[in-house]
Amino acid sequence: MQRDLQTAETIAREAGEILLRYYRGHYTVDLKNGCEPVTEADRAANEHIVDRLREEFPEDGVLAEESVAEAGSIGNRRRVWMVDPMDGTNEFINHTDEFAVMIGLVVDGRPVLGVVNQAATGIVYRGIVGHGAECVRRGVAHPMRVDATSELSDLRLICSRSHLPEIVERMMRDLGITEMLRSGSVGLKIGKIGTGICDLYLHPSAGTKLWDACAPEAILHAAGGRLTDFDGRPISYDPAQVHNRRGLLASNGVAHEALLARLRDRF
Repeated sequence: MQRDLQTAETIAREAGEILLRYYRGHYTVDLKNGCEPVTEADRAANEHIVDRLREEFPEDGVLAEESVAEAGSIGNRRRVWMVDPMDGTNEFINHTDEFAVMIGLVVDGRPVLGVVNQAATGIVYRGIVGHGAECVRRGVAHPMRVDATSELSDLRLICSRSHLPEIVERMMRDLGITEMLRSGSVGLKIGKIGTGICDLYLHPSAGTKLWDACAPEAILHAAGGRLTDFDGRPISYDPAQVHNRRGLLASNGVAHEALLARLRDRF
């Protein structure tokens, strides 16, 4: 797994450089599925990552956001790479720096490693399940570990920078949570849980997909946290169904069961 992680990180950093060239220059923005923005940078990074993964791991499957039509070629492969070439396209367009390259590996249906590269800041989150996670800043790797807060009202929530759904506001009130951070990119939110900066991320809708969850889940698990759907079930990494229909609930792990019990009763 260590070689796999190192290769994934190298590719994520290469893709980050591609994103930055567009970020500092000019690019076109289109809409896919009628409402989702997608840029030249998304597509260029996607192509690079897919080509490099197939070069390095020719026997593995690759499921990538901007080439999802090719998912049918994955078949029943034990190892599948799940790729979001740019998580946080809106933040990229708005120049907030809160966008990331995300590459995760699923083996036998479970995420085993992940890399999240926040290219604009040089911060990389990386981890192997069972072997720990690290946050790399300015070339120095720092061990990642979730905070041990268990009291629900003391949990620090992290949510989207661009919007706060009314249902999340209701959940906050119901749980008694008063401290909230905001950030773009699912991967960056989960990275902040993994480093103990915050404790909880709630995404109650079906708006995320497998490539949004794979790398972050592996890193969070490696750092001691937990990610499930809102029913408490593991995310199913079946390439035939890319939507996370029952949302995402990510936490420091300590409070996860208590959160699920409260949320099941009320939501």
